[in-house]
Amino acid sequence: MPELAEIARDVIDANNYLALGTADPAGTPWVSPVFYTPDGYTDFYWVSSPDTQHSRNIAVRPEISIAIYDTHSPIGGAEAVYLRASATEVPDEDVDRLAVLFNSRLPEPKRIGVDELRAPGQFRLYHATVTEHSVLVRGSDPRYGRGADSRMTVNIGDRR
Repeated sequence: MPELAEIARDVIDANNYLALGTADPAGTPWVSPVFYTPDGYTDFYWVSSPDTQHSRNIAVRPEISIAIYDTHSPIGGAEAVYLRASATEVPDEDVDRLAVLFNSRLPEPKRIGVDELRAPGQFRLYHATVTEHSVLVRGSDPRYGRGADSRMTVNIGDRR
């Protein structure tokens, strides 16, 4: 399945936003689009206010799901990667180092200062560690299709 792993890597590398799926303590789902910076293929970073619903959810229930896909793909031509992960707010002692990584995908005027990522700043840096990658497989795929679209778990490695 190396070609499926390559699709997953390409989707992660080519996109800027992920759909972050969280749930509150009662299990009520919540999905939010967030800009992300990957560090390899198992570590993802984003910035959010700790007061947002998804950040509050992560604080009490760190298990998350992620979908990354190109919203401009033609109908029937989408490729997607689905991730299971655990998320947490980045500890203050790691913010300086990881803010540099996060900001590396942003143009200079959009970069976020480390003071904005610690209290009393309004944002925090979040980190997800992926435990499972899967990709969209079309039902008509000659090699992996099953008649209906499905997901297939892939091992894509952790580094570029």
